Amino acid sequence: MKNLTAMTAVFLGLAVSSYAADFKGFIEDDACAAKPAMKGNAACAKKCIDGGKAAVLVTEDGKIYKIAEQDKVKAHAGHNVTITGKLDGETISVEKVTM
Repeated sequence: MKNLTAMTAVFLGLAVSSYAADFKGFIEDDACAAKPAMKGNAACAKKCIDGGKAAVLVTEDGKIYKIAEQDKVKAHAGHNVTITGKLDGETISVEKVTM
């Protein structure tokens, strides 16, 4: 019975992780994402991302998520957005980006 319960929990966990979720935050470059003084600096984020730095999503509470599909968020550098996608560890696989 314990094995059945454990397997059910694992199955449900995998099933839930396969659904898309919404992640809200600011598209920033990975070099400045952890610097509180750079929060909301759209010009800097755009310049750094256009210059080749990786884009990340920084949530309102300071959580930083990597982004798997950089091309889908590059145009949103420096913007507050909602990313719909799937989370795998600390990386979001992007389905769509809205402002």
